Amino acid sequence: MTAIADNAMAAVLARRWRDPAAWTTTVDVCAILLAASLPWSTSLVGIFATALLLTRLPFLDLAAVWRLARQAICAVPIALFALTVVGMLWSDADWAARTYAVKPAAKLLFLPILFYHFQRSKRGLWVLIAFLVSCVLLEAASWLVAFIPSLTMKPHGFENRGIVVKDYIDQSQEFALSAVALVYPVVQLFRAKKLWQAALLAAIAFSFVANMAFVIVSRTALVTMPIMIAVFGLLHLRWRTNLMILAAVAVLGVVAWVASPQLESTVATFSSDYRQYKETGRATSIGERLEFWQKSLRFVAEAPVFGHGTGATRGLFEKAAEGRTGAAASVIGNPHNQTLNVAVQWGVVGVVILYAMWLVHLLLFRGEGLVNWIGLLVVVQNIFTSLFNSHVFDFHEGWMYVLGVGIAGGMALKASTNESASVQPCPEATGRVQTHVG
Repeated sequence: MTAIADNAMAAVLARRWRDPAAWTTTVDVCAILLAASLPWSTSLVGIFATALLLTRLPFLDLAAVWRLARQAICAVPIALFALTVVGMLWSDADWAARTYAVKPAAKLLFLPILFYHFQRSKRGLWVLIAFLVSCVLLEAASWLVAFIPSLTMKPHGFENRGIVVKDYIDQSQEFALSAVALVYPVVQLFRAKKLWQAALLAAIAFSFVANMAFVIVSRTALVTMPIMIAVFGLLHLRWRTNLMILAAVAVLGVVAWVASPQLESTVATFSSDYRQYKETGRATSIGERLEFWQKSLRFVAEAPVFGHGTGATRGLFEKAAEGRTGAAASVIGNPHNQTLNVAVQWGVVGVVILYAMWLVHLLLFRGEGLVNWIGLLVVVQNIFTSLFNSHVFDFHEGWMYVLGVGIAGGMALKASTNESASVQPCPEATGRVQTHVG
C-alpha cells in the first residue's frame, strides 16, 4: 500500500511539474513576494527576481515574446540596456567600472517578461496590493521607530528619525506613490456611494501623508507629490473640483507647516543649503547637486553625441575635483539627475532613448481604470523624481518603475486585447471564420 501511495504521489508531482498553470501560479507568488519585499530589503528583491525569472522562462511562448519585444514598450528599454553594453567600447574607465555601470540598466530587461506574464495572469492586482500592504506595515514601523529609535534596523551611525530600513528617500517615494495611487479608488468608491470603503482607503492615504509631514520626508517627494496630485486632477476631475482640492491642499499645507517642526525644518533646508553653498562653497546637499549638474553639462559638451562611454562618470569628476575644496571637490559616479547621468555616458543618443522610453510607457497607460492610473502614476513619479536623482538606474526606485510599469502594463495589454476581441465582427457578418488564438 505504501508503494502504491508513493507512486500516486510521484505521479501527481510529475503532472504538476509539467503543468504550465502550476508554474504560472509559482511566478505569481514570486512576484507577490518581490513586491512585498521591495520596501524592506535589497537582498530579497534579488532573490525573488531571480526566482521569478527561473520559473517563468521554461514555459515562455517564444513567438509571443518576440512579438512583444518588437513593440516600442519593450524595444526601447532593451535598446537603452544595449547602449550601456555597447558604450563600454569607447569608455576610458577601467573594465570593473564599465561592468558595474551596466548593472543598473539590466533590470529593464525584466519589462518584457513582466508584460508577457501579467498579460496572461489573473493575479496582477494581488501584486500591487502586496506592495501597498507592505508599505502600510513599513509606515506603522516608521511611527514606532520615531518614538522608540532603538527599534530601528539601521546600523549605528546611520540612523534617521522614523527610518526602519534603507533611507528616507526610498521611504518617501513609496509613501508618496501609495498615497496618491489611493486617490483614484477613493474617488470612485465615493462616487459609487461606498462610503465606508472610501473612508478606509482615504484614512490609509492620509496616514502616509501624515508620516511624511510629522516624521520624515525627502525634499524630492515634497516637490514631486503635488505634481502627481495635479496629474490626477487634470485627468479625472472637473475644474471646479480641482479648485476646491487646491484650496483644501493649501489649507492642509499651512496647518502641517505650523504643526510640524520636522516639515518646516525640511523645507527650510532648501534656502539654507543654497545660501551656505553660494557664500562659502560648503558641500551642502543642494550645493553638491548644483556642482554635479554644472560639471555634467561641461562633460556633455565635450562629447555631445555618444558621450564618454559606460562608467566614465566618476573618472571625469575625479579629474574636475583636483585642487578644489568644498562642494567643488566632491566626486560622484552619479550626478543625481537621470538625464545628465545618461548624457554624460551616452550623449544625445542615450537621452533620446531614455525620453522615448518614458513616452511610450506614458502612452501605454492612456486608458481609463485603476490599473492605467497606477501605471501612469509610476511613470510620472519616475520622470519628475529623476530631475533630482537617477531613479531609473537607482536600485530601489528603478525596481519600483520596472515592477509598476511591467505589472500594470501587462494588465493594461490584457484589457486592451480583451476589448479588441469583444468588438470583433462575428463570422456571419464577415462571411469567413474568425480564429481566436489564446
